[in-house]
Amino acid sequence: MQFSAYRNADAASRKRVPCLLAVQSDLIDSARTCVVVPLITPERAGIPVSSLMPALQVDGEMLVMDTLQLAAIPRTAIGPVVADLSHERSTIMAALDLLISGI
Repeated sequence: MQFSAYRNADAASRKRVPCLLAVQSDLIDSARTCVVVPLITPERAGIPVSSLMPALQVDGEMLVMDTLQLAAIPRTAIGPVVADLSHERSTIMAALDLLISGI
């Protein structure tokens, strides 16, 4: 579901990327892949550009959108939902707009 944060199902990368933020439209639910943005710890993010890499509260933990790492991944790499971030839609879309169109 768009704007849901999912637990990273890949144990090998889960420490670096604990969660994945689904940004793909729900209208495209039959694809075998899903476009996601990795959610990383603030320590891994360094000093992020806040509008490109906003911090979001996910299941009681502050995580940062690693927007530059936007990718389509197999749906099998997506674990269970841990948070609904639809209330952060405008923040998420602003980061994606900055990445894609520079505004």
